[in-house]
Amino acid sequence: MNPVDVVGRVLQTAVGVLAHLRPADKPLHPHGTVHLAVLRRHPGATTGAAFLDEGGTDEVVVRLSRATGLPEPVPDVNGLALRVPTIRGEHADLLLATTGQGRWTRFLLAPRTGLPDGFFSTLLPYRTPTGPVWVGAQLVEGTWQLMWARAGTDWTSFATLELTVESGRDLLLSFDPTRATPPGLEIYEWHRRVRAPAYATARKSRTLGVRPLRGPEHPRDE
Repeated sequence: MNPVDVVGRVLQTAVGVLAHLRPADKPLHPHGTVHLAVLRRHPGATTGAAFLDEGGTDEVVVRLSRATGLPEPVPDVNGLALRVPTIRGEHADLLLATTGQGRWTRFLLAPRTGLPDGFFSTLLPYRTPTGPVWVGAQLVEGTWQLMWARAGTDWTSFATLELTVESGRDLLLSFDPTRATPPGLEIYEWHRRVRAPAYATARKSRTLGVRPLRGPEHPRDE
């Protein structure tokens, strides 16, 4: 078996075991807060990916959560899920987790004692016409700053994210970054093979139905 498929199988098994040991609608990131938000992208980047290079304003959905659901201030990996519209009128998901911010530490998950503390990144790269890029985010003085970087480069801001409406309850939306991507960003095939089996297993473990927050299209994945 290809090493990439081995890693994917290991992650899939881990999610399945967790779902069996702790039955819940979401085996990972079981609790969170859901918000409507305004994403304002400013032009200027030259990655070849429209999502990073072109300006625009979109209404998006955001979910903030902790990976294993541990209570604060117990250290846990924080998660930021972002659902954005695509040019075809559908949606795509970006999933970020707390990592280091440096050129090497950005490849390491970094547990934090509180939400939404820390620097967030996609951990794995996206493919663009000009090469692989990572997407990052950080809350700065009350406003989320979205950034991109190449391997070995500093982070460059390309957007701000302003949370507007918070749902009164956690809607337990199902996010999957391997099924669709923002305009111009593509998932590497090895990336998909590593992550897709685990997301499929997580979806199968879910049993609760939810009603979506009013806003952009963000149906629950089946």
